[in-house]
Amino acid sequence: MSIKYVLILGIGNTLLSDEGIGVQLVNRMQRQIGAVPGIEYLDGGTLSFTLAEPIARADGLIVADAARMGEPPGTLRVFHDQEMDSYLQGNRASVHEVSLGDLLDIARLSDTLPARRCLIGIEPEHLDWGEALSKTVEPAVEQGIAETVSILKSWGLLPAG
Repeated sequence: MSIKYVLILGIGNTLLSDEGIGVQLVNRMQRQIGAVPGIEYLDGGTLSFTLAEPIARADGLIVADAARMGEPPGTLRVFHDQEMDSYLQGNRASVHEVSLGDLLDIARLSDTLPARRCLIGIEPEHLDWGEALSKTVEPAVEQGIAETVSILKSWGLLPAG
């Protein structure tokens, strides 16, 4: 399976401290890596059904978001394909208009689910008002960018090495 178009989607509310880590990660990555054919960066904010169309266009989907995993704050975990689907099922509370799981269900029902997908989840520390990430969580942004670059290389969208 050849991946020709990847959507890198940052999710979160940048006014709620660590809740905005996904958006901050994607924005920082876009500034560092720049434009690359076949890669689209998107600030998904707090999610809405309008994201169903960009997800449907993608062969590959990489989502960065704050994720409650029961780990120490700043812990980063990458969920690939079915592992991502399993993580999103069940009682995952969401502060968003719709959940990421809802959007992937729409893609499944319309037969447009990206063939490859990953969730880069980062355990938040604070979800209070504030535009800055907590000092514990901030280092995970660069780690998340490195993980995303590694995934893009493995999918053939960035040169290996």
